[in-house]
Amino acid sequence: MNKRILSLFFISIIICLTACFFPKKNDQLNTDKDKLTLLKTDKDFANASVEKGMKTAYMEFIDSNAVLLRPNSMPILDAEAVDYIIALKDTGYIVTWAPSNAVVAASGDLGYTYGTYEVSVGENEPSLLGTYVSIWKKGADDKWKFVLQSNNEGVE
Repeated sequence: MNKRILSLFFISIIICLTACFFPKKNDQLNTDKDKLTLLKTDKDFANASVEKGMKTAYMEFIDSNAVLLRPNSMPILDAEAVDYIIALKDTGYIVTWAPSNAVVAASGDLGYTYGTYEVSVGENEPSLLGTYVSIWKKGADDKWKFVLQSNNEGVE
């Protein structure tokens, strides 16, 4: 193979890799818009938990194929995750959280949020603090639903 063909081959590979791994300017703008939308969705989810109760909020934002990762439990999958939420007793405490950041894939249909949460039981009781991560999928209706959620107790 002569040097010219070999050089063209490597230049073609570099161009292809650049096109595949670096988003175009419009893709970046879409990703930034999707990030803001996803952050707002997680904030709306948190607000719904305070205003309507945790169970109602979860039922509004959970995907039917979601996975819940909870302490001292095997993963709770799909319909069992929905049943788990339905069975929760969410009276007597308030769960609040605040997303710290969101990241959305260049495709715009998958992302994650993470942040801190607080469970308040009463005025004279100490709050339970922790961190969480939620993985979200955008549906055909352009609404974000979480497909995986996990939390970790304790924040210093």
